[in-house]
Amino acid sequence: MDITPANLAETKAQTGAGAEDCTASLGVGFISVRRVLPEALASELWRNAGAKQAALTQAEFAEALEVIGATNNFGLDPETQASGKEREAFWRNLHLEELAMARGCALGREEAWQRFLAQYREQLTRIAVDMTGAVSSGEELANSLYSELFGLTEREGKRWSPLFRYSGRGSLMGWLRAVLAQRRVNLYRKTRRETALDEIEPAAPAPEPVELERLDHLRPALVSAIATLTAEERFLLSAYYLDTHTLHAVSRVLRVHEATVSRKLKRATEHVRKQLLKALVARGLSRRAAGETLGTDPRDVEINLRKLLQNPDDRAISNKEGQR
Repeated sequence: MDITPANLAETKAQTGAGAEDCTASLGVGFISVRRVLPEALASELWRNAGAKQAALTQAEFAEALEVIGATNNFGLDPETQASGKEREAFWRNLHLEELAMARGCALGREEAWQRFLAQYREQLTRIAVDMTGAVSSGEELANSLYSELFGLTEREGKRWSPLFRYSGRGSLMGWLRAVLAQRRVNLYRKTRRETALDEIEPAAPAPEPVELERLDHLRPALVSAIATLTAEERFLLSAYYLDTHTLHAVSRVLRVHEATVSRKLKRATEHVRKQLLKALVARGLSRRAAGETLGTDPRDVEINLRKLLQNPDDRAISNKEGQR
C-alpha cells in the first residue's frame, strides 16, 4: 500500500490513543506516524535483527518498524484496530535481519552493502542468467538491478532506492526475485519494440514462469488447499504460525500432549504442501516451477491468511495492494 495523506490519516486513527507522534523517514522526505513501538521492544528487535552490523541506529530501525506496521495495519483488516499484543506479534514475525540489511543498503551504509553483495550477488546473477538464457544478458540484467537498488535515481532531489519498499513481511530473496523478474519483463518489452526482426538471436529455451506470475497461480491454489483442511487443522496452523503460540500453549487449549500437537501440525503442513503442489501443477506449472513457487513467503501473497483459516468459504483474497 502506497503512503498517501489519506491512508496516513486512517492509520493515525487506527493505532490507538495515548501514542506519541513521531516523524519517520522513507528516504525521500518525512511522514508523520504514531509512535506505538515500546522502547524496550525496539531495543530487543534491533539487537535480534543484528541492525548494528548493517550500520543502523536503534532509532532508524524503530522508524522503519513504525512505518511498516502503520502502513500495513499490522497485518490486520483495514477496519481493525491492532492491540499491543497484535502489534508486537506483527513486528516479531518480520524478517528482521533481512529488513535491517535492506534498510541499511537503502540508506547507503557500506557495511550493509558488503553483507548484501556477499549474500545475494551470486544467487541473483544465477537467477538472472536463468531468466535471460544467456550469461552476458543475465549479468547485464543483474548489474542493472544493483545500480537501481543502490539508488542512482533521485526523488525530490534525494537519492532513492527501491529497497525502501521492502517491508520484511516476506523473504528478501523472494522480493528481489520479483523485482528482478519485473525488470526482465520490462527489458523484454523494450527490446522487442526496438530490435529489428533480422537482429533477433535464436530464442533460448522457454523460461519457467517468473515470480510475479507464479504469485497469480499461488493465490487460488492456497485458497483451495486450505479449504481441504479440517477445523482443527486450521486452528492449529493459525494458532502456531500466525498467533505464534507455543506448542505448550496450544496443547493446553486442546488438552492433549505437546507431541500430539507437533504431529498434527506436521501432518497439516504436509497436507497443505501436497495440495498446493497438486493445484499448481493443475494450473499448468511444471513440478519444478510449482516447487519453487512454494518457496514464496505467504505474507508476500495478497491474501488474508487469518481470515481464510477461520472461514475457508470466505475466499479471503485481500484487496490490499503493494504490501511487499
